[in-house]
Amino acid sequence: MNPDAHLARIQLNPHSRDVQRDLRDAAQMHKTLMRMLPDNLGPTPRHDTGLLYRLDETEQTSTLLVQAAVPLNTQHLPDNYGHSDHKSLAPLFRALRPGRTVRYRITLNPAKRERLPHDQKTKNGRIVPLTGPEADQWWTRRAAQAGLTLHTLLPTPQRPAQRTPTVKGAPTMRHHLMRYDGTATITDPTALTTALLTGIGRGKSYGAGLLSLAPANTP
Repeated sequence: MNPDAHLARIQLNPHSRDVQRDLRDAAQMHKTLMRMLPDNLGPTPRHDTGLLYRLDETEQTSTLLVQAAVPLNTQHLPDNYGHSDHKSLAPLFRALRPGRTVRYRITLNPAKRERLPHDQKTKNGRIVPLTGPEADQWWTRRAAQAGLTLHTLLPTPQRPAQRTPTVKGAPTMRHHLMRYDGTATITDPTALTTALLTGIGRGKSYGAGLLSLAPANTP
């Protein structure tokens, strides 16, 4: 069976109060986008459908890319949330060939687990965000595991994904995000298909992990 996924591209309406709320709070954004999935999917609908999203921002526009293994119903978004179009990613999966050069874009949450010897409060260690060369090396390793050999990478810091605490007085949760753009060669189409369908790294509920590919000779 050939793999497939569905992609919705939503150009956000900057005047929408729902959009403004979601851009301030990643948990609210996640809740809004989950409305696009079918009902009655069980206790873990994001995981089971592979729902991923990425916010691409310019000085003029904010665009959401939302991907899932099931059709996405943008009619369930709030009124005047934005203009959307849809496409199947089946042609992309059919085009994955070893040795093919592609352009890529991905927003990631580069991080490592670290435990200090004197820290008894966090038995499994703390998640420490990576920046600079450490983040670049992390992405290079993860790309190789996902079936890509990177040729170039351009890191661009993104606005952190913030989550408003549900308990009064608790600190606001912040997820460090870094976008990478560049070119790469496909080495393992099977591993790459899995990475495209399931995402890469942490923070998938908060706008990280969605990998986009295009032929290297396209603008």
